[in-house]
Amino acid sequence: LLLQWNLVCEDDWKAPLTTSLFFVGVLIGSFVSGAPPGRFGRKSILFSTMAVQTGFSFLQIFSTSWEMFTVLFLIVGMGQISNYVVAFILGTEILGKSVRIIFSTLGVCIFFAIGYMLLPVFAYFIRDWRMLLLALTVPGLFCIPLWWIIPESPRWLISQGRYKEAEVIIRKAAKINGVPAPAVLFDTAEMQDSKPQQQQKAILLDLFRTRNIATITIMSLLLWFFTSVGYFGLSLSTPNWHGNAYINCFLSAVIEVPAYVIAWLLLRSLPRRYSLSSTLFLGGGVVLLIQLVPADFNVLSVGLVMLGKFGITAAFSMLYVYSVELYPTLVRNMAVGATSTASRLGSIVAPYFVYLGAYDRFLPYILMGSLTVLIGILTLFLPESYGNPLPESFEEMLKVK
Repeated sequence: LLLQWNLVCEDDWKAPLTTSLFFVGVLIGSFVSGAPPGRFGRKSILFSTMAVQTGFSFLQIFSTSWEMFTVLFLIVGMGQISNYVVAFILGTEILGKSVRIIFSTLGVCIFFAIGYMLLPVFAYFIRDWRMLLLALTVPGLFCIPLWWIIPESPRWLISQGRYKEAEVIIRKAAKINGVPAPAVLFDTAEMQDSKPQQQQKAILLDLFRTRNIATITIMSLLLWFFTSVGYFGLSLSTPNWHGNAYINCFLSAVIEVPAYVIAWLLLRSLPRRYSLSSTLFLGGGVVLLIQLVPADFNVLSVGLVMLGKFGITAAFSMLYVYSVELYPTLVRNMAVGATSTASRLGSIVAPYFVYLGAYDRFLPYILMGSLTVLIGILTLFLPESYGNPLPESFEEMLKVK
């Protein structure tokens, strides 16, 4: 691909820009996926965005220029993050509490890692980039039968006053699980007559309404931004490692599985600040050590990068839970959206950290390691949320310094 469109020498800046523009699409998709489900439903948006990702990935095969490929790649990024977010929401709303925790932590993350592992395997056996894109696009068609298997979210249907449709889904689920359903699930007349409590409206500036809250918000934004830089920087730098690029990419994916398991175990039993800070220290510290490894010790260098990826991946997977626990109900979704946006900005910048390796192969690792250690220290100054009930109001949040 690089040679076909001459993305070398004076045009080598186009390669990282292509990846950055994909993440620009991810950023746009993050905003888009937040609004439509309220009107059109989880299921419709899930399958329509899957169609966007699959359809535009297929169109990329016929790209005649770098510009055409990049524009289509941006649209693929929009579809990819949108169906990921909506699938996450739909799963958490459909599943029961006992299964929901596993689904939202190990389930989603480990299947992401499995898909990540398959990428270098496909790339190893299919060296033509057009055929590789085709092979990666075709599995999207296998999701079509899922339309008749995956139900709409009953919670969303109830919020829209569509009680009969919600009742059909709930009764079917009860039958499959062998659980007897009550004769009357909803008192429709009573539910339609009841008026929701008047809720205070929140705006983005509420995340900065006091010095204390503004400090937490700014620190959280920095935490998400630099953790994202570290994660995507190490993920995208695999071709620059010693040894076989395909094996390195595969190992980079494999190391995520134990990272997700460790993150899940830490979240279950230890304070958030120390869990997050220790994994960031581990990730950043070992990445900084790479510059001290002699040139002949290639295996040790790759091992340190893997250990760094392990630490940063574990930290990244804990951020959603920690952010949810820091903010009150009124602005919780807004806070997660703002911090997630900071993460997308970090992923846009990450390819240029990798690009610095063209000037000095240790420079990307020095920067990523230093910044990761820095935010590991910063995390220790955030409030502790482990064992505390979720704050419901700003008053409860203000009690924590």
